[in-house]
Amino acid sequence: MIVAGSTLTALPAGIVPGQPLTALAPMQDVTDLAFMGVVAHYGAPDYFFTEFLRVHSMSRPEKHILRSIDENATGRPVFAQLIGEDLTHLARTVDELLRHPIAGIDLNLGCPAPKVYKKNVGGGLLRDPEKIAEILATLRAASPGLFTVKMRIGFEDTRHFDRVLDLVNEHRVDLLSVHGRTVKEMYRSEVHYDYIAHAVSRVRCPVLANGNVTSPAAAARIVGDTRAAGVMIGRHAIRNPWIFRQCREIFSGQTVTPLTLANVRDYVERLYRATQRPDLEERYHVNKMKKYLNFVGQSVDADGAFLHAMRRTETERDLFSVCDQHLLADPARPFAPEPYPGVIARPNCETPHADGCSLETITA
Repeated sequence: MIVAGSTLTALPAGIVPGQPLTALAPMQDVTDLAFMGVVAHYGAPDYFFTEFLRVHSMSRPEKHILRSIDENATGRPVFAQLIGEDLTHLARTVDELLRHPIAGIDLNLGCPAPKVYKKNVGGGLLRDPEKIAEILATLRAASPGLFTVKMRIGFEDTRHFDRVLDLVNEHRVDLLSVHGRTVKEMYRSEVHYDYIAHAVSRVRCPVLANGNVTSPAAAARIVGDTRAAGVMIGRHAIRNPWIFRQCREIFSGQTVTPLTLANVRDYVERLYRATQRPDLEERYHVNKMKKYLNFVGQSVDADGAFLHAMRRTETERDLFSVCDQHLLADPARPFAPEPYPGVIARPNCETPHADGCSLETITA
């Protein structure tokens, strides 16, 4: 267990030593204390990463993100992710975070939302390797323990990829997570796993492969093809919170435990209760749940009937009525291990004017 003020100098061991590592990707409005707890109930990843903490001259670490660190009861380490470009305030924020039980500091070099990259933070920094060099030097000097980076393979192309990888080596980054798309590709293109494999061969630290890790079988294939140290999983852990436990099964040569629609109904109930807050009106909570369920619905039925009905609910009663109709009418029916072809998650339909690296910008 990590305590405030302690410093890790080596990556924490995985749940099953010797297996490829698994991590829950940082996602705005998703990877909070409640969601981490729900995922841990079904089988925690080896590592958690927080939503990004915005860093600028007026910023202070957001209280709800600090809760996901201070009140973490999963038994697994939590890395605190930062997004920003002001060197002084990045160092100040690290100093503040070291008072909390973090496993390490993580830098966001990948958020593809235009609202973010236009401020030259997140994925926007991939246009400016020299600024990245300054930030990495600052964060490495400010971090007595583990320092990690999450990046994409470039902004609009990969011209700076090798330079950034060399900076990762120069500044002694402890773990690198690589999403195999450029910023401009968002989540729409195929994932360029060959670039992840190139990163594995070029950097000295372990690399986690990220991007379209849709299932345990996909995780095993990606690790085999890239020789990565493990996988980081984002939106497909929203769809299937059992995925980390299932990855451990497939990595050890076991049969992957199949899931049923009854299992999914339990997940929906647990997630709804975990994310309830006294200050959150029912209709807003229902809309928040619909964002998660846009991903869950990709594996419920091939024609998208659950998604069609779910998206039209406005109350808790209506939402669970639809869930019961589609998930409990045939509770033993399998929950598909991969998303059904053509069944698209559209979480932005719940909040059409939202922007940022959150559920609103992630489609699959």
